[in-house]
Amino acid sequence: MYRLLAALMLFVATATFADEVRMAFGEKIPPFCFPETNSGIEIEVIAEALAAGGGHRLKPVYYPFARVPVAFKAGEVDAAMTDLGEDMLPHGGHYGDPAVVYDNVFITLRSRGLQIRRPEDLKGLSVIAFQGADKRYPEWLGPVKQAGNYHEQNDQSLQVRMLNEGRHDVVLSDRNIFRYFALQLTQTGSFKPQLIQEHAFTIARPQDYRPVFRSAKVRDDFNAGLALLKKSGRYRAIYDKYLKD
Repeated sequence: MYRLLAALMLFVATATFADEVRMAFGEKIPPFCFPETNSGIEIEVIAEALAAGGGHRLKPVYYPFARVPVAFKAGEVDAAMTDLGEDMLPHGGHYGDPAVVYDNVFITLRSRGLQIRRPEDLKGLSVIAFQGADKRYPEWLGPVKQAGNYHEQNDQSLQVRMLNEGRHDVVLSDRNIFRYFALQLTQTGSFKPQLIQEHAFTIARPQDYRPVFRSAKVRDDFNAGLALLKKSGRYRAIYDKYLKD
């Protein structure tokens, strides 16, 4: 395993890049995407998979999240991190294997002893979520919004703080995004995190987060490189870089 990982890293470092792949990403999705440094879990996984599978060099191009598939359809980029639910096959897209999976859960303080298994369990609770979550999960969040107990906050570090301080009962977040911001706040020394409880309410669907490529060859190279990252342990190491204490 060590030799496989070493060979992978040597290949990534010394490869003669076959193609530059301009890929559309959302503007800022910590810890998956940091535009200011071209880093983050998703950026690094895709970049290393493209390099390992075919010697390609990733060139991230950043857009407001909703414009990512628009940029692909307009021919502004060679690839996109997601299709946001719109089929890109009619627009010349070739889907790759999922580089990452976003896994949204309800998060509460363990001390509250709350159990969330059905939409009715949110009755009377204050819920804070990311922008547009009510449209993605109307069965769960529609009644909460109608009751005036639904709030949205794009700054997800504030979501962590508000839950920890008891200002909201429930946070709806990707579990890794929440963990990242909790770790960042804890490292400041002024934040004392309480124990949390995660409540799964939907099945994570990896196929919803597939990158899409204009070239079938580049897609195949990406898939091969991604498989190599996972086999070597490098894939897990990229996640741990951002999410381990």
